[in-house]
Amino acid sequence: MKTDFKFSNLCGTVFRKGNLVFTPDGNSVLSPVGNRITVFDLVNNKAETLPLENKRDIRRLALSPNGNLLLSVDELGQALLINFRKRTILSYFKLKGKVRDIQFSPDGKYFAVGIGRSVEVWRSPGYTREFAPFELHHRHGGHYDDITHISWSPDSRFFLTSSKDMATKIYSVDPIEGFRPTTLTGHRYAVVGAWFSKDMSAIYTVSSDGAVCVRRFRPHGVEENLVFGEFPRDEEGNIVRTIWFTEERHYAMQSAQVHSAAFSWATGLMVLGFTNGVFGIWEMPGFNMVHSLSISRAKINTIAINTTGEWLAFGSSKLGQLLVWEWQSETYVLKQQGHFYDMACVAYSGDGQYVATGGDDAKLKIWNALTGYCFITFTEHTSAVTAVHFTKGSQVVLSASLDGTVRAYDLVRYRNFRIFTSPTPVQFTSLAVDASGEIVCAGCQDTFEIYMWSMQTGKLLDVLSGHEGPISSLCFRPDGLSLASSAWDSTVRLWNVFDRSKVVERLEHNSEVLDVTFRPDGKELSASTLDGQIHFWDVLKAAPTGSIEGRRDISGGRKAGDRMTAANNSSGKCFNSLCYSADGTAILGGGNSKFVCLYDRRSGILLRKFQVSKNQSLDGVQEKLNSKNMTEAGPADLIDSDGIDSDTEKQADRSLPGVKSGDKSNRLLKPEVRTRAIKFSPTGRQWAAASTEGLLIYSLDETLVFDPYELDEDVTPDTIRGLARKGEYLHALVNAFRLNEKPVIREVYETIPPMDVSLLAKDFPEAYLERLLKFITSIMESSQLLEFHLQWISGLLSNHGTFVKTRSVALQPVLRMLQRSISRMHQDIGTVCDKNHYSLDYLLVQGKRVVVKNKDEEEESVGDGLTMNNIFSGLSDDEEKDSDTVSEDAMDLDNAGVPMSA
Repeated sequence: MKTDFKFSNLCGTVFRKGNLVFTPDGNSVLSPVGNRITVFDLVNNKAETLPLENKRDIRRLALSPNGNLLLSVDELGQALLINFRKRTILSYFKLKGKVRDIQFSPDGKYFAVGIGRSVEVWRSPGYTREFAPFELHHRHGGHYDDITHISWSPDSRFFLTSSKDMATKIYSVDPIEGFRPTTLTGHRYAVVGAWFSKDMSAIYTVSSDGAVCVRRFRPHGVEENLVFGEFPRDEEGNIVRTIWFTEERHYAMQSAQVHSAAFSWATGLMVLGFTNGVFGIWEMPGFNMVHSLSISRAKINTIAINTTGEWLAFGSSKLGQLLVWEWQSETYVLKQQGHFYDMACVAYSGDGQYVATGGDDAKLKIWNALTGYCFITFTEHTSAVTAVHFTKGSQVVLSASLDGTVRAYDLVRYRNFRIFTSPTPVQFTSLAVDASGEIVCAGCQDTFEIYMWSMQTGKLLDVLSGHEGPISSLCFRPDGLSLASSAWDSTVRLWNVFDRSKVVERLEHNSEVLDVTFRPDGKELSASTLDGQIHFWDVLKAAPTGSIEGRRDISGGRKAGDRMTAANNSSGKCFNSLCYSADGTAILGGGNSKFVCLYDRRSGILLRKFQVSKNQSLDGVQEKLNSKNMTEAGPADLIDSDGIDSDTEKQADRSLPGVKSGDKSNRLLKPEVRTRAIKFSPTGRQWAAASTEGLLIYSLDETLVFDPYELDEDVTPDTIRGLARKGEYLHALVNAFRLNEKPVIREVYETIPPMDVSLLAKDFPEAYLERLLKFITSIMESSQLLEFHLQWISGLLSNHGTFVKTRSVALQPVLRMLQRSISRMHQDIGTVCDKNHYSLDYLLVQGKRVVVKNKDEEEESVGDGLTMNNIFSGLSDDEEKDSDTVSEDAMDLDNAGVPMSA
């Protein structure tokens, strides 16, 4: 079995904290998810998580105007310079302090970073030759409190900084004659944002109390407004003194405070997000309200506007919401929300296309495994969802909850059509469904019983008793003949649900059993125990066949409050979840650790350890702790020193003389890194883990295709035609697709011999499969090589069926277009055949009439030399007219577009 599973995508979490960024084309939005970055493609309806990680949770993101460079800065100021197009890390850099904001200049040559009370201007890498990628251009100070926002002027010569000291400052990148750094005051609360207008004739500032000021630039003592950056001179050539004048002052919503703001140069609209979940759109400079909407129950933490000003992106950290709103049509482009609390369980559908997750927030979500989007959320449960399971046809998903109900949902109509309950209130912790989908079983943790219902009627069929501890797991044998249950009484029991007269097999263990699962062939059963072992049993003989000591493999990570290292700490070293691979040759296990272990079943050897997260903002990631971070008040990582990470976001209490670090009793919540559930895809191509970070998907299919021939500069039409003349058709066709010239592609495509199609389709690169299918679809209706096209389609789908199936959602538009084109051609050919059939019938009837007429005339005038063989060749004058009439009718049918032969 292949073990080179690579991180593929992160689902279940769409936004944590930080800021949202649109790509330069405005079609995608970048969202920080913990220490990772997820890119949501709003046009193609896909979500992709970049295969790179920061050391801690990401605080700020900045994307260069050309979309090549991405800066990702975490909580402690560690910055990553990323090649966004190649998804690779170019450099690491340490910024000395916590970054409040970071912005690229419009020309991309500089970026400004707000660190504490100062702002630093750095040269962007790639524009000059330097030994180090980061070069400090200038450092500016002057604020009396932390900086909250940075924005640039359209010409990249100036930038604005807003601060909690209720002031806005104007700085220049390079020294300019007649300009000195300027301070704009007048607000009574912290300034949330400040922006230049597009023509640089005004500056708009907004504070947290909703006050919006419009400031104009004019000479002293003159009422005429000027464009900032053009400093007037008097008759003697001296620069005239200029001032910023507050022309207008407006007030937004007074019932809530402004928490985030954004401004668009393209449309001149200002968007404000409030602490009560309401956002408003105002047209500047008149401050005319365009729209207002409540989109969340919590405050809006960040706002982003794309380059065209059509789409607005909103992020809410408390609820984990990410919304993209099109304000002109007043519709949602994207509306995603992860689980509010931890994700507790996960299940794959039968075809591996969908993933169901249940969380402690009592929600059941269905995700598309390929796109990463959640397309339905069920909220009928009133308590934590503990188990989920798909039926065989993948049209029904079931969930068990601590609210005492098991619910069945229809994925066709998206409704809860069945509710299973027990006679007495219990809390269900496990769930299993037989292969036919007719029997539903759920185990509870308080009465130690297993309840069994009928899916068709919803009635309780039986109650299985015998365990002496809470039921931890249930699993049906693949053939549906027996049910395995594990409990905290150190036993695994095998029940025959259809014949209760048979003896219940009891498999004894030395410790509490946490999970149980069958091998796909149903001949073996594995169980994980609290002492860190995995036991294997022969189902038919009810005898043990081996075990794996996984205590040392699963252990790892030291918590901030631990007094001993992870190697010496025996608590929590066990597998909470087990799952066999699709072929049964390997077994996967995860637990309260940062590791997920993959074992070979036959030899018991550890094949690979997957570290689910390297985020040091989580507890239990580091192997060793630094003793200098231990204070008299506890670990320094758990102390909220400045209040920036708390929900209230209040400033630290520095009222006492000498106090610099605030109240040390204020604590931060660091979630513990762990894996609560693991499932292999039925296709065996990927597996999913429900972790603290979200739903991590590891796949054998690489998301990025690297083709070294892409770097070849000799790909020209002449070289492509030369390859085709030499008989290197595959190389010529691939290069034609790289060149992306449709006439060249068609020329090479039509020169391929039909007998070589099957061989070329087998070796055709999968990276260009979608483009080739699109090309065939586009020329099918205008080309006469119908059989040639069908040979290509048949060969591609036959040889690359696995690739097409795993990406059926992405290829669905192409396949639909292909099916539509083939159906249309089938109908056209059928219509032509029908018309030919009718035309031939008509001609045969006309021919019979002529023959009969000639027979009659033959009887009257014998000796004219006419026979039946030369009716149409040697006729009399009158008969030639009739023959001409028939020929003209036939010619008219032919000219009308009806072929004369079938």
